Amino acid sequence: MAQAEPSVDAVGAVGVADVAPLLHASEARGSGNRRRMLLGILLACALLAAVVLAGRMLWDVAGVTDFSAKALAPCPEHPFGTDWMGRDMLVRTLAGLSTSVFVGLLASAISGAIALALALVAALGGRAADAAVAWLIDLLMGVPHMILLILVSYALGRGFWGVTLAVALTHWGSLARVLRAEAIQVRDQPYMRLAQAAGASRLQLALGHLLPALLPQLLVGMVLAFPHAILHEASVTFLGFGLSADEPAVGVILSEAMRYLSTGSWWLAVLPGAALVAVVLVFDRLGSLLRDLVSARAVQE
Repeated sequence: MAQAEPSVDAVGAVGVADVAPLLHASEARGSGNRRRMLLGILLACALLAAVVLAGRMLWDVAGVTDFSAKALAPCPEHPFGTDWMGRDMLVRTLAGLSTSVFVGLLASAISGAIALALALVAALGGRAADAAVAWLIDLLMGVPHMILLILVSYALGRGFWGVTLAVALTHWGSLARVLRAEAIQVRDQPYMRLAQAAGASRLQLALGHLLPALLPQLLVGMVLAFPHAILHEASVTFLGFGLSADEPAVGVILSEAMRYLSTGSWWLAVLPGAALVAVVLVFDRLGSLLRDLVSARAVQE
């Protein structure tokens, strides 16, 4: 006797029963990954906030001298040692890192605003505007970065605002390229054409459709620009084209330490440099976590 074929309903029931555990496992894994990412983001933000607050609180005592305790190696009383004027290097390093974080924050915000404005112009301004934006991005990316940074900083008078604007005006290229490509892709979606056909203005398209779509990439790009901004600020200051010598900055600390390394005072450069690298790595990790958080594939893995 021929065996009866299973009904379509039975096959569907078996398929749902087989897939349901996999869906629940995938949802649970995604929820756990999302919680770990959020926890990592909170820890990174808390650490960076602690560095900034400590630097601001110690700002006034960063330049206090004590010649009776000059050139001391790292010890319990002075974990980062002291310099040739008896200044506590841990205090100076924290104050310098807070300055670097403020420079990175302002520079990345300004560069992000420039990149976003250019992306919107490229997407909504027509072919000529898109070609002009692409040419500007290629021009910026084609100039040696450090040379352009030094020239802009020197032309703006150096100091805090000079180096901040110099970093901002030279760091928008990569982010603008990413946002431009994303904006053009969103512009070509059917709902954007329907909005245009319904009479929506360019400002309404930019604020109502393009900006929400670009916001995740903008946020991640600005956070990922932090490490580059901090390192370039320290590099330009180290070369003498950034912050002034009377300001507590990591670049100033490293530049002054070069004259005393030959005397065996290794802690003047090694420990502040290591602290700067640690802050940069925290920013880099924060940017990576934010990038993974907005990526559905990374959350589910």
